[in-house]
Amino acid sequence: MDSKRQQKFARLIQRDLGEIFLRDTKGMFGSAFITVSRVEISPDLGVAKVYLSFMMVNDKEALLKEVRTQTKMIRQTLGVKIRHQARIIPQLVFFLDESVDYAMKMDSVFKDLHIPPTTPLEENDYDKLDK
Repeated sequence: MDSKRQQKFARLIQRDLGEIFLRDTKGMFGSAFITVSRVEISPDLGVAKVYLSFMMVNDKEALLKEVRTQTKMIRQTLGVKIRHQARIIPQLVFFLDESVDYAMKMDSVFKDLHIPPTTPLEENDYDKLDK
C-alpha cells in the first residue's frame, strides 16, 4: 500500500510524463502514440516504475527499447517540469503495460462466444428450480 505522498508524487509524474510523450518527444518515436498508464513510486521517491501503453505501433518491444535508450533525455525534461514541486527527480524505469492488449483479446474472445438463446420458463419449470 502506497502512502499518500507516494500516490501524489506518482500522479504528478504520470501527468507530466504524459505531457512529455505527447508534446516534447513527438517526432522522436515516429507516429507512435504513447500513454503513461500507471506510475509506481518507491518509498524513498527515488525510483519510478513507469508503465507505458503504445498505439499505432507494430513492434512494441522495439519501441520500448527506444524509449529506454532515451531515458536520460526524458528524465531531464521531467526535471525541468517538476523542479519546483519535487526535491528529487526519480530514476525512471519503463515497462510495457499489456492491460490494453489483454482487454482487447478478452473482448474478441467474448465476441466469438456462441451462447444459445434461452427459452422462457413455463409455470411447472419454476417448481423444478426450487428443488
